[in-house]
Amino acid sequence: MDRFARLVTELVGVPVALVSLVEPDRQVFPGMVGLDEPWAGVRQTPLTHSLCQHVVTSGEPLVLADAREEPLTCDSLAIPDLGVVGYAGMPLVDMDGHVLGSLCAIDTRPRQWSACELGLLEDLAAACSAELRLRIVSKQRERALADMEGARARAGEAAARYRTALDRSQLLLKAAGALVDTTGLAEVRQQVRDLITGDLEPVYVGLVVVEDGNRLRRLVDSTGTAPMERTYENYGLDAAWPTARAARENRTIKVDGLEELRRDYAPEAAEAFTSLGLRSAVCVPLPGTVVPLGALVLGWDDHHDIDVLEQAVLTALAGYTARAVERALFVDNRVKAARQMQEALLTTLPDVLGLELAALYRPAASDDLVGGDWYDAYTLPAAGGGEDSAPSGVLALSVGDITGHDMKAATLMGQVRNMLRQADLDHADHGPARAVSAFEQANTHLCLGASGTLVHAHLCPRPEAGDGFWELTWTNAGHLPPLLALPDGSVERLDQHGIMLFPGLSCGERIEHHRLLAPGSLLLLYTDGLVEHPGVDLFEHVDAAARLLAEGTGLPLEHLLKTLADRLVGDHAQDDMALLALRVPPAAAGESTTTQHQP
Repeated sequence: MDRFARLVTELVGVPVALVSLVEPDRQVFPGMVGLDEPWAGVRQTPLTHSLCQHVVTSGEPLVLADAREEPLTCDSLAIPDLGVVGYAGMPLVDMDGHVLGSLCAIDTRPRQWSACELGLLEDLAAACSAELRLRIVSKQRERALADMEGARARAGEAAARYRTALDRSQLLLKAAGALVDTTGLAEVRQQVRDLITGDLEPVYVGLVVVEDGNRLRRLVDSTGTAPMERTYENYGLDAAWPTARAARENRTIKVDGLEELRRDYAPEAAEAFTSLGLRSAVCVPLPGTVVPLGALVLGWDDHHDIDVLEQAVLTALAGYTARAVERALFVDNRVKAARQMQEALLTTLPDVLGLELAALYRPAASDDLVGGDWYDAYTLPAAGGGEDSAPSGVLALSVGDITGHDMKAATLMGQVRNMLRQADLDHADHGPARAVSAFEQANTHLCLGASGTLVHAHLCPRPEAGDGFWELTWTNAGHLPPLLALPDGSVERLDQHGIMLFPGLSCGERIEHHRLLAPGSLLLLYTDGLVEHPGVDLFEHVDAAARLLAEGTGLPLEHLLKTLADRLVGDHAQDDMALLALRVPPAAAGESTTTQHQP
């Protein structure tokens, strides 16, 4: 509950946030951030100090720019004693729709609440309500377990029945623990399958969720043991399927035999039933805040009667599953938004005369990971020419990895990328080391908090060295070594590097390194997602990448990068990866590439 209060203070930007439950003569705070003593110590106040009681009374949100100016609240002791001025409270409701209290944001000065802030507060209140309902159901299950234990002691002749009840109650307890930490729909699907298969002994366990309010999506089992899940993965909420009916009507639907399916439902439902080898099934709705979130499906290969006790267990289990699905959908939507933001920040590569460029970005296979990997390439204006100057022929390249696998890492990645670009433009008459040092100073001074690694490089043409020659100047802040494929077919690791990026960690001026690139040279910059794998030495994979690079120097760059990613990582990447390749095209037949001097 404190975590919900902390999320309110961080997302809405208020000094005080409360999860308040209103009782007949007091309000208590299971969740609280920012409240002063003595209230913080006792975690409660009398109703004379409560604005949340008005949320409970009305059943509606209460939003006040200045509580001192409202007739409803101007006399409340919450204003002088708790410092409440600006107030926004959203109802917290139980599974029967009763308002238990309020999730509220409190400011100590007048405040005009934006629609975005109220929307965030409403979403957090819905998630908090779900957690409260989960706790209520858990308490009910604990009481039910205690009742069953007492009945077992009083009635020895019913020992077998109560042993079964105990097993089912333990299933619920296991479900509460296993599902509370799930973060994605695939993980929810796996946990539900593992829990139910072991205790209720169905031969099939499935899960469908409502999407866009009018269709259902079947969560496909990663083991691939039920091909029909792919065949009938998506269908309408109004379709003639038992699962759709359970979700529409918000009630448990039982199916006893193939004849019933053929009589009452679509042919596709009967075909799916047959392909799974089922003789009976039950579809239990997943309760949502307003409408069901989907349905839980259990199937048996023989006739199976659902008694009252098993029905209660399945209903409670569906409740746990629904809360896990709600959390997973919330996390999935946040991750999806972060990945969309991350991919939107990836650069469209510039066209540079005399060079070939290609890039590849792949996210991690796990849906709950968002990384801070990025690549960048852009041309710089002529030194001293200002923003409107024509390009100088200098190409800037970057590949980096910001620490973390969350939305913060993706956001910091975008800030670092843009700040490094600005530093390059501000110091266009200097090399890449100056730009990285300028960024590090800003990172420390502005308390941005970005840490990680990067390689930043400039390429400029060197016609005096020979036709088609370019000079590579780079600085490496703790990043993996770039790989340089030479025209003779060999590959070198550019191992020179400095310390990683870390706020306040001074390394003095960054050091620049120089290399002349002859026609036919190929440079690869990459992040650790390409080469870092558990249990394998990092540089074994770097060397493997170098060998593949040598074999593929003649391939189109896009094809080469895809080959590297497919061969070294495959479809199960444990981390994001960003690859950036640059080729100096080989000289045409008969053209000289003799080096005139080595800078």
